[in-house]
Amino acid sequence: MSKAVIDTRPEKNARGIPRAPFITDVEEHIGGPDAEIEPVLLRFQNSLAKYRYMETNLTQRKSAVEEKIPDIKKTLSMVEFLQERREGKSESDLDDDLEEDDEASSTKKSLQTTFELNETLYAEAELEDTDTVYLWLGAQVMLSYKIPEAIELLRSKLSVSEQNLTNLSSDLEYLKEQVTIMEVNLARVFNWDVKRRRLQKEKDAVTRSQKG
Repeated sequence: MSKAVIDTRPEKNARGIPRAPFITDVEEHIGGPDAEIEPVLLRFQNSLAKYRYMETNLTQRKSAVEEKIPDIKKTLSMVEFLQERREGKSESDLDDDLEEDDEASSTKKSLQTTFELNETLYAEAELEDTDTVYLWLGAQVMLSYKIPEAIELLRSKLSVSEQNLTNLSSDLEYLKEQVTIMEVNLARVFNWDVKRRRLQKEKDAVTRSQKG
């Protein structure tokens, strides 16, 4: 007589993905030794397909977040550099200030740099000293921000994106476990049915031999 196994795992993970049930007693789960297995197999196959769909969807979302995080970091680094330059925290700016006379120090200095037009093409640019930057927000929307506000926004976006990446990685590991459990359930039900059919054939053969 098999002992009942109590499953203490939570019904869902932190993001609401349902847990796959692990079938310890196939005969009891399908409803007895003579029950049909087709409805159970169909239900398991549907659940497995849903888990695999979620896994594909989350994999795509994870790739998008992984691509976005370096862009946010690069933008944040540039805006922080502009902030440090305005505050005179850059060592090169401090050295320049020591060499300037009073009249020159009152003049706002421009910054020589390059910017990316596409993956292989860059152009030179001259940036005037400014306290405002423009950030792409997506959906063809660009807004201007004061530099401190831009830094706060970018840091917030970076924090959210990194947390999303952590959650997506955790969810994908969780989904892989559920996929494995459903695959094991399907195999166990199928093998149980094969064994049941074999035993039934042996039983029928014995019955026929006795009658003969």
